[in-house]
Amino acid sequence: MTPVELSRTVLGAVRRAVDAGELRVDVPERVVVAPPGPGGVGDFATNIALQLARPAGQPPLRVAELLRPHLVGVDGITGVEITGPGFLNIRLDQGVGTALVRRILDEGAARYGHSDTLASQVYVLRVPYEVRAEVVADVLARMVSSQGARVEIQHQKHQKHQKQQKHPKGDKHETVDVRPVPVPEDPAPLGPDAARWALLHPAPSDRPRITADHLVQREGNPLFRVRYAHARTRAVVRNAADLGFTPEPGTPEPGTPLLPLLTDYPRILATAAPLPRLSRLPRPDGIAAPSRLARHLVAVADAVLDLLPATLPRGDEKPSAAHRARLALAEAAGTVLAGGLSLLGIDAPDHL
Repeated sequence: MTPVELSRTVLGAVRRAVDAGELRVDVPERVVVAPPGPGGVGDFATNIALQLARPAGQPPLRVAELLRPHLVGVDGITGVEITGPGFLNIRLDQGVGTALVRRILDEGAARYGHSDTLASQVYVLRVPYEVRAEVVADVLARMVSSQGARVEIQHQKHQKHQKQQKHPKGDKHETVDVRPVPVPEDPAPLGPDAARWALLHPAPSDRPRITADHLVQREGNPLFRVRYAHARTRAVVRNAADLGFTPEPGTPEPGTPLLPLLTDYPRILATAAPLPRLSRLPRPDGIAAPSRLARHLVAVADAVLDLLPATLPRGDEKPSAAHRARLALAEAAGTVLAGGLSLLGIDAPDHL
């Protein structure tokens, strides 16, 4: 269960308490969950009881006691404790994390996050002859295709001369205009990988920077961090093999930030799929999926780089179950980075 999913679960508990007449409050739009503070226990905590106490006209502890039964027993939650003035502390089923890592390793970069939910959908992307629009449309097509849909790209300049494509009966068709803010200059001097990153990483409403910063091999360059993190995950797996042990999914340490990020990866890919709904929003929002994917990969890279120093044994330390579990988690993160870079059309080298 990701923090986003847990937030929705807590929100559902509030709604059930309200429906049962136990609380008389307006159900909030969102609930914040975070790692427990001092004195807290479990994997995540929420102050929702303190937030609702005043409008409910009840002490925070009483609100927490009313909400607790609506959380206990929910799939993915193994325990709920109340601490302090009314914080709800939630323990998650860590077996979920083990299953997630195993699934990623089994499915690999080419399948994890992919689905066939849009197998009968056809998307037509209308693209002007402009390099950034072309690149964004290419990645958007890859992401939509990863969800099972078929994609056609139409260049608007010559649209009148293009033959109308005939689609199998029963297919659903949607047309989307792909018009990000144009690039101010030719990105080709950056090379294919850095050029694509420069065009894809900014939000479609932002003007991309075509500068040599994208070529710098330092941590200040997000593209370098993503590719370096991928290469490092491959290196630690090789180094572990030299030490005589292999990845084995196991119970991850509580609050591991990588797990929610890896769980969210399929959702990030799916944001490209409901294009018709997105396209009714202001123009840039409908084509933001490639940018979301690029930024998500940066977050995964930063999280796995924090994990790697504790992945291999140090000195005379023998490999333990914890080392094997961390190694499996690191390899899973590398798999997601490889899959995401592939969808962006960017190389993911094993050595950097």
